[in-house]
Order: sequence, then C-alpha cells, then structure tokens
Amino acid sequence: MFDTTQQEVLDSVRRALDEDIGSGDVTTELTVAADRVASGAFYAREPMIVAGTELLPVIYQMRGGVKSIELWKQSGDRARNDECIARVRGSARTLLTCERTALNFMQRLSGVATLASQFAAAVAGTKCKVLDTRKTTPGLRTLEKMAAAAGGITNHRKGLFDAILIKNNHITAAGGVRAALAAVEGQTIPVEIEVRTLDELDEALECGAQRLLLDNLTPAQAREWIARIGGRATVELSGGITLSTARAYAEAGADFLSAGAITHSAHALDINFRLALE
Repeated sequence: MFDTTQQEVLDSVRRALDEDIGSGDVTTELTVAADRVASGAFYAREPMIVAGTELLPVIYQMRGGVKSIELWKQSGDRARNDECIARVRGSARTLLTCERTALNFMQRLSGVATLASQFAAAVAGTKCKVLDTRKTTPGLRTLEKMAAAAGGITNHRKGLFDAILIKNNHITAAGGVRAALAAVEGQTIPVEIEVRTLDELDEALECGAQRLLLDNLTPAQAREWIARIGGRATVELSGGITLSTARAYAEAGADFLSAGAITHSAHALDINFRLALE
C-alpha cells in the first residue's frame, strides 16, 4: 500500500530531512556521545488508523547508524491509545536527529488515514465510494493519497495528467458543455464533466457523457438530479460534503463522493517517541 520506492516519496523524505537538519543537529552533536547506542519506540497517544510507518526505514537509512527497525503496525492498521507502533535501535544521535521528521510524517499521514476511514465508515453498506481530491499539501500528494487509501477510500486522479475533469471554468473557456466534450472526444484517459444546471446536465447526457460531477447540491437535490440521469452516467457528488452529511449524499444514489477535507483538513494525530539508552 505504501510504495516507498517511488521517487516522489524518496524526494519528500530527503527534503524533510534536509529542511530540519540543515548543516547539522548542533544540540545532539554537542550533548550526545558519538558512540552512544539507544533504542526508541513510537507510541500512538490516541486511537487512530496508522499510516507512514513504512517511511521509517527510508528515513533512518538516509542518515545511517540504525541497527534494527521493527514495524509493529503497517499503514491501514488500527492502533489504540498508548499502543506501540514501531521500534528502532541504533546510534542515539541518529534516533534523536530523525525524531521530528519521523513524527511529522506519521502524525500527518495517520491523520489523513483516520479521517479517510471515518468517511468510508459513513457510507458503508451503500454502493457509494469515497474519493480523495487534489487538495493536498504541496509536495506531499503521493504520500497523502497513499494515506487516504490506507484509510479505506479510493484515490481520484493523481494530477492534471492522468484524467480529464472538465469543470465549470473549462466549460466557460471552451464555449459550453457541447464544445468542451467535443474537444476531448476520442481520448483514452477517463473523462468527467461538471454540470451546474439541469440544462447542462441534459446537454451532457445528449453528448454521451459517461461520468458527471454534480457540485454543491443538497442531498434532496442530488436525489432528483440522479433520478433524472437514470443510470445513463455514473455520478460523483462534491462540494461541502462532511462526515455528518456523507451518508445522506450516498443514499441519494451517488456512485462517488469526493471530499477535499480528507487531505486539506485532516489534523495531525498524537504520536510520541520514547528513547532509552542501552
């Protein structure tokens, strides 16, 4: 689930270490003997869906000096309050220098995975799937989408290059729904179009649109529009969908719900690191 061989992942870790360590961890280098060995454990300090533990070997290998790493929880696993999720043993200097980078990644990604799992639970038992969006932290999209998937939802397009999503401003710039759809006819990547009015909805269906995005409708409106579509296209609903409203939107008949909050509003969860000398 967490592919740490991807170049984007390796680059993210390297940038994070460089950002924090810079020319050197002056506190650790001045106060901790170079030959001192320690062990450390990461503990969940609240219930969570864990994500990002697979980054620990990458982080420590980039710095060196670590003898063993035990991942007690993999991405997607549940952790209880005060449950150990990983252990590491090696140079005390390395463990201290990498502590904040390791925590920052796991706290942020576990927050995304946990919120994603709550959205997935909210629509459980319906045909609807929850999607993430491109509303991610700049430079961390690959990792945050991995965390979202670990939480049990479905990844939407990764960027502007792997699917066509014609939104309202594209429609305006293209000269209308019909013109926009005609321009992408024959493309081999997925095509989806947002419609803002019932007239646009009917026009999109007349043009053979297979996937529609309906934005900022109430659940009652969504039910009416989906009934009008009548199975002629799959439907994604978006716009202000929250944990408290997700099920109503799913039960309106949507095939997909997209929620930007999963990545742009997930809060970092509480994980701490406890070090002991050997």
